Amino acid sequence: MPPAQRTAFRQLAEHTAGIDRDAYAACGRDWRDPIIGLGPRDARLCIFGRDPGRTEVEHALPFVGKGGQLVRAALYRQQHGADAPPPDFDASVAAGREVFWLNTVPCKPVGNRAWSMAVKRRFQPLMADLLLNTWQGHDGGRTVIALGREAFFWFGIAQPAGVGAALDAFWAQGDARYRHTLRIDYRAGDKAYTITLAPLPHPSPANAVWFTRFAGLMDERLRLLLNS
Repeated sequence: MPPAQRTAFRQLAEHTAGIDRDAYAACGRDWRDPIIGLGPRDARLCIFGRDPGRTEVEHALPFVGKGGQLVRAALYRQQHGADAPPPDFDASVAAGREVFWLNTVPCKPVGNRAWSMAVKRRFQPLMADLLLNTWQGHDGGRTVIALGREAFFWFGIAQPAGVGAALDAFWAQGDARYRHTLRIDYRAGDKAYTITLAPLPHPSPANAVWFTRFAGLMDERLRLLLNS
């Protein structure tokens, strides 16, 4: 990340209440530093989540906690054609090197509660810049696996009302939303970018309804999105 972008994130964090400073201090990390994975500019997929947790703070890497490891294990299976999980932590990290990683807010909240809409709006321009300019997508398209409701509806922030209505209608499909995709025209300034959203449940162990089903849903998403 260019120094100017990192500085901008640090300045936002400086004025954001609710960052879990104790968790950062316990890990010897600066709570102002964003935890953002990024990835190849031409990555075929972006994995878009909610926010980092304690394990992410410890390693200064996104999606390495219990839920994130489910995502990385699915990437490992897809790459290696194996039913077994990655053999170790380093292998799980390596499995995500061809994917672009982002969250709605790159800071751990106190109590792992979802960030308020006000905080998400504050960080949205910087996250959108990474999504649209740092990541170029693949073959002219941008496909995003959005993990959970918070990540999915982030794509309606600062967008025309029609985008919000489309997100609402798609989410109302119930379980079918995890099998289908939604294409939106995401606007930034005077430009529109086509983004294909492929939502999945938030892979948190606290999400009892979906946690045990997540691996199968993620495997199916990757199979369809990467082999089509």
